[in-house]
Amino acid sequence: MNVRASNDRNSAKRAPHGWRDALVAVLAGTLAMAVTAVLGLWAAGATGLPGGAFPRVAAAVVVMAAGGSVGLAGDAGSLVGARAGLSVLPLSVTLAGALLIAHGFLRPLRHRAVAGGRELAGWAGRVAVLWAVVLVVLSLLARFTFPLPAESLTGDGTGDGTGDGTEDAIGDVLGDSARVGFRADLPLTLLFGLLWLAGVLVLALLVSRRAPLPPRLVRFQETVRPAASAMVALLLGSVALGVVAGLVVMVVRGHPAQTLAVILLGLPNLVWLALTLGLGASWEGKVQGPFGLPMPQVLDSVLRTPDLSTVNLRTLAEQDGRVWWLLVVTALLVLGAAFLMAVRSPARMRPWQHALHLAVALTLTVLLIGLTARLSARYGLSLLGIGDLGGGLGGEVSLRPRLWTALGIAFLWGLVAGFLGGLAATRVHRHGELPPDGPKGPANTG
Repeated sequence: MNVRASNDRNSAKRAPHGWRDALVAVLAGTLAMAVTAVLGLWAAGATGLPGGAFPRVAAAVVVMAAGGSVGLAGDAGSLVGARAGLSVLPLSVTLAGALLIAHGFLRPLRHRAVAGGRELAGWAGRVAVLWAVVLVVLSLLARFTFPLPAESLTGDGTGDGTGDGTEDAIGDVLGDSARVGFRADLPLTLLFGLLWLAGVLVLALLVSRRAPLPPRLVRFQETVRPAASAMVALLLGSVALGVVAGLVVMVVRGHPAQTLAVILLGLPNLVWLALTLGLGASWEGKVQGPFGLPMPQVLDSVLRTPDLSTVNLRTLAEQDGRVWWLLVVTALLVLGAAFLMAVRSPARMRPWQHALHLAVALTLTVLLIGLTARLSARYGLSLLGIGDLGGGLGGEVSLRPRLWTALGIAFLWGLVAGFLGGLAATRVHRHGELPPDGPKGPANTG
């Protein structure tokens, strides 16, 4: 007993998860996020921003992707007020960083059956400390102010002298002082960025079939891990289909730069939204002003109405009947995830248990999508707090789910798909299942 305990302690001491490995994991994730953001912004044409703002904008995108807070601000003098807000997660950037950080976190833990809680907490703490340093550096970089020409606020910007006297007077008041910019909120970025990291590491431990767990949690792995890994496979599979669809659109319809920008910045936002719509969920939002969504034209058309619009399969199908194929694709993806969960679960589990496990897992997955894929952006200027001066600059974009309805629909889908997946898995040899002729062993000669 003492020899075994000593061996376990020596194994823990030799476990290669020190500061160097933590640094590699954090730098790999940060580099992946930065490269994805830079390439996406380059494809979107952001390299032409004035004053060398491109690196600052890229840093802001990475901050937002890590759950940080970036605020917009405007300053056009004492008479003019600015209203601005931005809440969006560029999930392509988020996914790139999460995958590499999770891989770097799990890699030193492979080939281990169990790991102590203190050991895992210490290893996660090293990663968190270095991630906090990265967040501070990015937050200090993610701040910039752009000069805003007065003519863009008071007319059509043509400079042909056709503006009326009021517009000319406003232009004289503003002069060259109008500015708009962005700035990362350091305390909020640290708070939400560390919470984001904690979610990534916990999810990595839940999903990985080889990662060790503390002894007290080992008994939960047979029920939690198959469902968690199936949901991650569902999300990543939908992203893979989205990449294929994006490449087809790029080849068939042209606009390669715009399509590449969407893929590199917001593809999961699109495909996970489509996944919930295929389940039957509804979203609501609007698009006003010159701003648009980096999304298909059919979605922009539904949202560009004077009032709040409802987005679901029916309203989208009024614009394009091919949208109904989302229902078919979603059903196949969810059934595939249900079957994967069932074959990775112990053979003793019954179909009704698979149904309950998938219902809970799919509900939590839709909740995660609803919280991360929503977006809100608005900007406008007002004179003495009255009206809109924005000319062509004021606008608003918003999109959010009807969350409680979506969660209920996801639970029902999970029950049905989980039961069918459990039935289908009974025809497949699974973990813990004995062959039909019983266990094979040495013949009893006694």
